[in-house]
Amino acid sequence: MKILVTGAAGFVGFHLSNALLNKKIQVIGLDNLNDYYEPKLKDDRLDILNDREGFTFHKIDLKDKDDVDKLFESERPTHVIHLAAQAGVRYSIENPHAYIDSNLIGTMNILEACRHYPVEHLLYASSSSVYGGNKVAPFSTNHNVDHPVSLYAATKKSNELMAHTYSHLYGIPTTGLRFFTVYGPYGRPDMAYFSFTNKILANESINVFNHGEMERDFTYIDDIVEGIVKLIDKIPQSNTEWDESKDDLSTSFAPYKIYNIGNNNPVKLMRFINALESALGVEAEKNYMEMQPGDVVRTYADVSDLERDIDFKPSTSIEDGLKKFVDWYREYYKK
Repeated sequence: MKILVTGAAGFVGFHLSNALLNKKIQVIGLDNLNDYYEPKLKDDRLDILNDREGFTFHKIDLKDKDDVDKLFESERPTHVIHLAAQAGVRYSIENPHAYIDSNLIGTMNILEACRHYPVEHLLYASSSSVYGGNKVAPFSTNHNVDHPVSLYAATKKSNELMAHTYSHLYGIPTTGLRFFTVYGPYGRPDMAYFSFTNKILANESINVFNHGEMERDFTYIDDIVEGIVKLIDKIPQSNTEWDESKDDLSTSFAPYKIYNIGNNNPVKLMRFINALESALGVEAEKNYMEMQPGDVVRTYADVSDLERDIDFKPSTSIEDGLKKFVDWYREYYKK
């Protein structure tokens, strides 16, 4: 088994690559090392991976089709886990073209490479953002997701549609992974838990949107990684009798499947802030503000098919997860 991990210097890609290397699986890492957030964090993640036996890195931008094709031709991965993307809901409102380049063109180039250099299984990152304005909770992979509220969400939904098309036309087994608010050590500095920690330790106030009346299904990074690893060998099968009137919308007549990976336990924003304050030993000064464009009030993952298919359900509590993050943060930043 030789697995290509795109976005290997990113938050999830770094932790996943480490987990695969621990299992003695050969990992080909790809990343463009952009400066969406502090490059040093990506460099430090990559330094750790480059010290691991079985890891090879290629600095490639997924927009460059020729470079992607050359990588597939030379490395011949047996599996691909496509995590590289332009992340961030709010940033997608300010810089929409970055999302088209990375999330649509980049994914298209990965799909084309998997077509011409066949792989056993393509797994790719989607997002809880695809549920958009949905009101029925918990969010199920059997629910319609045609009402996104940000361009980021629209690109992730588009990725799912593109993957389905390639599964149907070319028989590429694809599995989409809808992640729910991932957090933990070596995380993304643009995420709320990270920026809150920065501000609290600097004695700066934090902005609490929608006056704290929000809920998120926070999912600890180790749970995300375990779910991905367990799904690598769970290759989707075609259902030739598939009927949308009675069958699960996350399956198909093509070798295609969608899973939620979330904690199945939404946490109120104020509980999250209190848990972070407790881990830091500092109380935050709070600015209560209106809802931001592109945000949703609640996310809540139905993971019943994850439990059924791989006997797994994320379980790390927000208190335990934030404590681990704060311990890492203090050590990494010497604070």
